[in-house]
Amino acid sequence: MLQNVLVVDDEASMRHLLTVILADRGYQVRAVGGAAAALEELAARDFDVVLTDVRMPGGDGIALTRAIQDRQPGATVIVMSAYGSHDDAIEAMKAGAYDFLPKPFKPDEVLLCLRKAEERERLTRENRRLRTELRAGFPSDAIVGASEPMQSVLRQVAKVAPQKTTVLIHGESGTGKELVARALHEGSPRAAMPFVAVNCGAIPGELLETELFGHARGAFTDAVRAKKGLAVEADGGTLFLDEIGELPLPLQVKLLRFLQEEEVRPVGDNRAVKVDVRVVAASARDLATAVAGGQFREDLYWRLAVVGIRLPALRERLEDIEPLARSFLSRFAPLRPEVRGLDFSPEALERLRAHRWPGNVRELMHAVERAVVLADGPVIREEDLPDAVRAPRSAADRDPPPAGDDLSVKRGTRALEERLIREALRQTAGNRTRAAELLDLSYRALLYKIKEYGLG
Repeated sequence: MLQNVLVVDDEASMRHLLTVILADRGYQVRAVGGAAAALEELAARDFDVVLTDVRMPGGDGIALTRAIQDRQPGATVIVMSAYGSHDDAIEAMKAGAYDFLPKPFKPDEVLLCLRKAEERERLTRENRRLRTELRAGFPSDAIVGASEPMQSVLRQVAKVAPQKTTVLIHGESGTGKELVARALHEGSPRAAMPFVAVNCGAIPGELLETELFGHARGAFTDAVRAKKGLAVEADGGTLFLDEIGELPLPLQVKLLRFLQEEEVRPVGDNRAVKVDVRVVAASARDLATAVAGGQFREDLYWRLAVVGIRLPALRERLEDIEPLARSFLSRFAPLRPEVRGLDFSPEALERLRAHRWPGNVRELMHAVERAVVLADGPVIREEDLPDAVRAPRSAADRDPPPAGDDLSVKRGTRALEERLIREALRQTAGNRTRAAELLDLSYRALLYKIKEYGLG
């Protein structure tokens, strides 16, 4: 998160207003009355964001923006102006400003602008990291998983990545859908171009269209300048639409047109802009069920699901738990630079292997991070793990012991899976949608298993 903000404005009331708004949201704010004072602050410390007025006595915000590019090129500059001049906006962008905010503005507009800047910074850092990993052998070695389910995923990624084919990734929350999307991008000829991620469930519906497709100047109140959408920013690269199942129905129609025509029509603009974008979508929801319930367009579903990749839950790939845990241990070891040779105790590893991991890989990652921070020495003990991981599984969660002398894990797993599916279908009177929910499977996965076990 971008934490340290410098506010530069000659009006005391504006400095006070912005300080209150930003401090209330957890930002560390320093406010000064002019460019000279701002340069002194910038010489004394680093700032993540500078919010500066354009016209001030003793130096204007455009010149200050240029100076910031020389002194702190990593800082994000947002220029404010009560005059709303189109020329000022252009000059600010040329000087290196990230955005132009016309006065007067609402508090939410300032906060949204900062959130967008934070997301841009996160993507920049992530892309930089991924470029480094690519040079070291990304993508295959960035996804930990020697189990057959994950090896199957990696084989699919390797086949599909070089193509422009649209891909729909589905799997429970925390299974690593964005990581697979990035692997598809980095393994493609588009790897040097932008990877732009959009969480369709995190942006209000009324703002999502302009975020995706942009808007023309004057398209609505406060649209003082044209804005290009994320689809245009991804031109030549990959657009990742996470939580696509949360996309409002009216916007689903426009997304379908975008996919079919490969052009963007900004809000309030009659002109269309051609773009070359590879689309990868992901959803934790079963979109086939959403289609049946009228919550997702069937034509869009089939357009997105040209290739479907299902990510298995962590409980379906138990042999990957220890390698994943050790991978996260290496990642978080720098949090404890004073400790060498961090490792798990046998009891801690046993707890990790026994846990059901409803939050999947993300839950495991946070559990390891917590353990690294809390461990007293080089050995992570059972008591360093979260309470939910340490708690013994209830009798209802334990798998039944194998019958007779057959100790085959594969045959035992298949037998247990078949019994659970039979029981779920019995409890739901054959309702496969409800049975899939009880079994924590996607509807499509359940249909496949029903056919595999001859239960249809």
